[in-house]
Amino acid sequence: MTHPTDGTCIFCKIVAGQIPCFKLLEDDNTIAFMDINPLNPGHALSVAKGHWPTVDVIPPEVLADVAKTAQRVAKAVFKELKPVGVNLLQANGEGAGQSVPHLHFHIVPRVAGDGLSLNWAYKPGDMAAIKAVYERLKAAL
Repeated sequence: MTHPTDGTCIFCKIVAGQIPCFKLLEDDNTIAFMDINPLNPGHALSVAKGHWPTVDVIPPEVLADVAKTAQRVAKAVFKELKPVGVNLLQANGEGAGQSVPHLHFHIVPRVAGDGLSLNWAYKPGDMAAIKAVYERLKAAL
């Protein structure tokens, strides 16, 4: 598979070997490396080798490979670092907090009392509003 690239993208430069990284593993479609701005020790990234900015444009088989790589790294994190939990985070677009427009998963080991606020409070939704959105999405699928 030929991977699209963007010469201005930091992740494309890492994939091309133009920027060094602490590479954990690599296969035909993915690369995993340590995040140099870690939220906690062991914070790593699973990245598509091709430049697809968001989940809606990446080929499904490549997305599956990025998820498989994230799982492999998460298993190593659980085994070696023994965190209290792991967050797999994948953001799409600036409004969702995506800082690098190149599809990737964060693998974030959680430490008790780490103060990371990645969770939200639960509040019951309006069932009529939920049903209305459900019907729109169902029709779009």
